[in-house]
Amino acid sequence: MKSIPLPPTSHQPAPYTGPSAEQVLALRKQYLNPGLFLYYKKPIMIVEGKMQYVWDETGKRYLDGLGGIVTISVGHCHPHVVAAANRQNALLQHSTTIYLQPNIAEYAEKLAAKLPGDLKCIYFVNSGSEANDLALMMARLYTGNYDMISLRNAYHGGNASGMGATANSGWKFNLPHSFGVHHALAPYPYRGTFGYDDPDAGRKYADDVKQVIEYTTPGKVAGFIAESIQGVGGFVVFPDGYLQHTYAHVRAAGGVCIADEVQTGFGRTGTHFWGFETQGVIPDIVTMAKGIGNGAPLAAVVTTPKIAAVMAQKVHFNTFGGNPVVSAIGKAVLEVIEKENTQANCLKLGNYILAGLEKLKAKYKVIGDVRGKGLMLGIEFVKDRTTKEPAKEACAQAVENARELGLLLGKGGLWGQTIRFAPPMNITQADSDFLLAVLDESIGAL
Repeated sequence: MKSIPLPPTSHQPAPYTGPSAEQVLALRKQYLNPGLFLYYKKPIMIVEGKMQYVWDETGKRYLDGLGGIVTISVGHCHPHVVAAANRQNALLQHSTTIYLQPNIAEYAEKLAAKLPGDLKCIYFVNSGSEANDLALMMARLYTGNYDMISLRNAYHGGNASGMGATANSGWKFNLPHSFGVHHALAPYPYRGTFGYDDPDAGRKYADDVKQVIEYTTPGKVAGFIAESIQGVGGFVVFPDGYLQHTYAHVRAAGGVCIADEVQTGFGRTGTHFWGFETQGVIPDIVTMAKGIGNGAPLAAVVTTPKIAAVMAQKVHFNTFGGNPVVSAIGKAVLEVIEKENTQANCLKLGNYILAGLEKLKAKYKVIGDVRGKGLMLGIEFVKDRTTKEPAKEACAQAVENARELGLLLGKGGLWGQTIRFAPPMNITQADSDFLLAVLDESIGAL
């Protein structure tokens, strides 16, 4: 493969003096969770990050095309976010909600202003899995019903309830779960029954939700949960109208609608601040994490005062939810998004990259589909475009090739057949050109 120069940067990484990658790997194998996985045949060790770039222990620089798994929203170590965290760290690192603390209140006000309708009551938690767990409980308590509808190809977390709502065998342990959860057809135009050429695909996929309610539940449900764009499943974008029709079916059955915005929120889709807005709906409950804190352990559930009232029946408390430091970080992230107009950048460069991916698809038969919105894009690899047999090995090798050239990417889909990338929302035109050139070289080398 030919070398492709990264765009220049003025940042000079600090000399690394810590343990070697081999020593860290040995310690990890000895002391950490053995179920952890590593990308790349030769594991990469990241020791520094600045905006859209990261450096390994040798000083090699990479464009972070996955954004720490769709988590770095405004850039690694963004100076405004770092300054907010440092100021609060020096004043008060921890205070729970049994006391008043200004950061959590001011942040909640700013975050609520970003949401439509009556979505104004916020519960701060620590992760997307925790947020989805709370949202599922809210739905069941508020409606008095138990059954939930989720989607095949979905991912909603690694805890018990999140795993139950998830429908991807790679993320589900062999133990009792999914009680009361029914998985409807994934509205997956590339692989599903109704394709891109069907203008009524959204309604038809939604009809399956109606049938699941009618055939597999008591006819009444607690709710429906869906990612606004399926993330781990391979950045699958739903056909137009899908959520509108689905929400109508769910609400007719007494349920509430939950939008999982863990990966799609905060302007990443470009056209809208929230992924659900691309489908023209307003959910009853919204969960969010990852980009909300630009890497800090912060997540939230936002709902209406009417639904929130049911939670006041008992004490509901979260020790670290709304911690002063993460609240300061969350507020700073919103300030950067507003000041630097990152949503517009996602729209402009997302469209530019997607057009480049279409050219690569025309050039390489191993690419079956390209898709996405804003800076949330996927490339699905197939062995044959007619049979659509997944090309897991080709996808993995393309990711390896890109790493060698200085680009970090992610994988997704049930078979690991889809490259997915969601870089920090501050990337530039030069970064976009580099990304496309690396993909061209990496796929061409297959």
